[in-house]
Amino acid sequence: MIEDMQQWIRQIREIVSNRLDLTRNISDDEIREVISDIVMEQSRQQYMSLNEKKTLMEGVFNSMRGLDVLQPLVDDPSITEIMINGPHNVFVEQNGRLYKKDVSFGTNEKLENVILNIVSKVNRTVNEANPIVDARLLDGSRVNVVLPPIALDGPTVTIRKFPEDPMTMEKLISYGSITPEVAELLDRMVRAKYNIFISGGTGSGKTTFLNALSNYIPKDERVITIEDSAELQIKGVANLVRMETRNANMEGKGEVTIRDLIRSSLRMRPERIVVGEVRGAEALDMLQAMNTGHDGSLSTGHSNSTKDMLSRLETMVISGNNIPIDAIRQQIASAIDIIIQLSRLRDKSRRTLEITEVVDYVDGKFILNPLYKFVEHGEDKNGRIIGGLERTENPMKNTYKFHMAGLSDKV
Repeated sequence: MIEDMQQWIRQIREIVSNRLDLTRNISDDEIREVISDIVMEQSRQQYMSLNEKKTLMEGVFNSMRGLDVLQPLVDDPSITEIMINGPHNVFVEQNGRLYKKDVSFGTNEKLENVILNIVSKVNRTVNEANPIVDARLLDGSRVNVVLPPIALDGPTVTIRKFPEDPMTMEKLISYGSITPEVAELLDRMVRAKYNIFISGGTGSGKTTFLNALSNYIPKDERVITIEDSAELQIKGVANLVRMETRNANMEGKGEVTIRDLIRSSLRMRPERIVVGEVRGAEALDMLQAMNTGHDGSLSTGHSNSTKDMLSRLETMVISGNNIPIDAIRQQIASAIDIIIQLSRLRDKSRRTLEITEVVDYVDGKFILNPLYKFVEHGEDKNGRIIGGLERTENPMKNTYKFHMAGLSDKV
């Protein structure tokens, strides 16, 4: 029986490194084959069970090509988020709850090697001069890295995982996030090219909802997606252009921002522009795109309420542009048709709290028209909140896009 698996992994990795010329381009299959041969040789000297051999082979491969001790957590579909606070503290989110895992990278250097492996695969760099970076895993999972000296207790990594199968409205209905009636309305709104903004707090499911909503886009349209780290999984659209930002290089040159990509996209004959998240001065470019013939655009932003989202958009535009506040608010009111507010409730479930129409901006105030609101009806025996979206008594004001698209304006 192997008592110190990590020591065995280190020893076998060293033997593999000595046998292979790691300076040349070696395939994963070739490395796995050599690892398997060496483990079989070692098992003749010390008894290993079949399970131990498998664990050893995977451990060696992950330490060389994968994410080391992190790989099994990334491969576990029940884990939705991984939080690494230095080499010895690893937490995961499973079923909406946080748990500490009994895994360790051993040293800061080992963890930093894994980080460099992650960021290099998506052409990003992270070092003391540039200690904060957003990246992604090859499966689309979102990664944020903060290195010392900014992170005081060692390298910090946060991985937001996304399901292999893209989220659909049918799944959101089954989870209780929306109703079939609301899904049918959103389908018509997307086809009619309403500009829709999805807002919510951290972990409320904005990107997941945007993924589901984007799959209502007609398959014959030209769609351009713009993201910090590519996460959207739009399926079935043949004329799809996916763009991702780029950090500056070591000399501080070569940066490509969300703003750059939005401006470039306007010269690419888009029928739809989907921006993963608006968080800065690029909000103005997004609003101008929505106001200049690029209807049907979709985006997300951080906020705690619909009104808060409008205020945050104002702040974003002001931060990088010298424009009167009234002109900014007029732009917002004429650009955004619908705001969908999401939240993570106390039972850890992600729900849609509100679907609101942005009607106008008059006398210094936004005119909002809530169409659906979440109504709570108590809790079940497991503490799960009972409730859902319910139609308000307010008729929808701006139905002209439904008429232009030849669709029902029933809300």
